[in-house]
Amino acid sequence: MPHEQQSNTAPVIRVETLSKRFDETVALDNVSLEINRGEVLVLLGLSGSGKSTLLRHFNGLETPSSGEVSVLGETVSSLSGRKLRSLRSRVGFIFQQFELVGALTVLENVLSGALGSLRGPRLGLFTYPRELKLRALGHLDRVGLLDRAYQRADTLSGGQQQRVAIARALMQNPEVLLADEPVASLDPESSMQVMALIREIAAADGLTVVCSLHQVDLAISWADRIVGLRHGALVLDTPAEGLSKAEVMEIYGRVATPTSELEAVSRELVDA
Repeated sequence: MPHEQQSNTAPVIRVETLSKRFDETVALDNVSLEINRGEVLVLLGLSGSGKSTLLRHFNGLETPSSGEVSVLGETVSSLSGRKLRSLRSRVGFIFQQFELVGALTVLENVLSGALGSLRGPRLGLFTYPRELKLRALGHLDRVGLLDRAYQRADTLSGGQQQRVAIARALMQNPEVLLADEPVASLDPESSMQVMALIREIAAADGLTVVCSLHQVDLAISWADRIVGLRHGALVLDTPAEGLSKAEVMEIYGRVATPTSELEAVSRELVDA
């Protein structure tokens, strides 16, 4: 059954006075924001600031202590069973640690992204419909790994495994793509490549992307909009264009050190 189309002017995600507590710990504190269709939004903040908890509310992995989250016109906490699975089929998720099955081929890992649309378990490539296999190969081509389709996933580099995870998420035909620290375990070059790929696919497919990051420079260069969290509270919500690193670092209660000062300190250490 095709998804009901939401109005192009309505927010794809709406968060209203959301709070989340784990026993005595306040993970989110009265957070409100709206995310529009096609927007690429980056969440920034220290570890424990609430970024991952907020993301997990968008696909029902967490439920609010108070407040409300709506995604694609659905109040997430009110859904269960088939309706929750239906929403999750429209929301792709990219994890920090890739979550691939290393002993399976790259192609099988990508095909697993379509399991929600199939009945019964699948054991081996031959149990997947030809149409799905062709789609999976097409997504591998998009992420530059078509030639690795029949290779074991655990033989790939970290950057390549994250590309496989992106292809797997695309098998859902998502309208929203969530990414929780997708480049935290990658080297700087691989991080840039993966983020550029996500941005390119989002633009081509009209996806709404919400991504948590630690790398401030990467966020400024990649996002349409940056939202900062500190101790569970929203402390920054601004377009990324024209934003300076010093302004963003205020999220962390720090001031960015100018490059000239860093160079001077480096010279002093070398000369010492």
